[in-house]
Amino acid sequence: MSQRLPVIHKISEIGEGPFRRQQLDLEFSNGERRLYERQLSQGHGAVVVVPMLDAETVLLVREYAAGVHRYELGLVKGRIDGGETPEQAADRELKEEAGYGARQVTVLRAMTLAPSYMSHQSWLVLARDLYPQRLPGDEPEELEVVPWKLSRLDELMLREDFSEGRSLAALFIVREWLERNR
Repeated sequence: MSQRLPVIHKISEIGEGPFRRQQLDLEFSNGERRLYERQLSQGHGAVVVVPMLDAETVLLVREYAAGVHRYELGLVKGRIDGGETPEQAADRELKEEAGYGARQVTVLRAMTLAPSYMSHQSWLVLARDLYPQRLPGDEPEELEVVPWKLSRLDELMLREDFSEGRSLAALFIVREWLERNR
């Protein structure tokens, strides 16, 4: 079933800085009208990087997560700077956070966090053929790098210190992609 998108009658800007929102005055195909709000993405999006040390081992990083006030295991992540492609941002973030560069960088897909009310997108990037190289980053402390076998993904997904949805989804997507593209 293909549905017609709602008609946008008006868009109003609300707030400033990182908490900018838009209010949408929408009319649906059945004539119903509603006000929706969406948080606007800041910048050029983000990357979630799955760095493969070898065919079976992904590199995770442990860093402080202010939102939950604990150290979390997760994938390398970061903003795409102006003028960067997702591939370039992924390689830079990998060097800054994990101390590796990648000779092979593949964008697999875009992922959203909460598409019902956020415009933010993160690009899922697979990084392979790694080599040691560190760039200075914006982290206040060096991140611990934790190698993890994809065959142990079932253990990782149940750990309390591995709770970020993008990292979890990215690992399942990459595991499936690697299986299909051997």
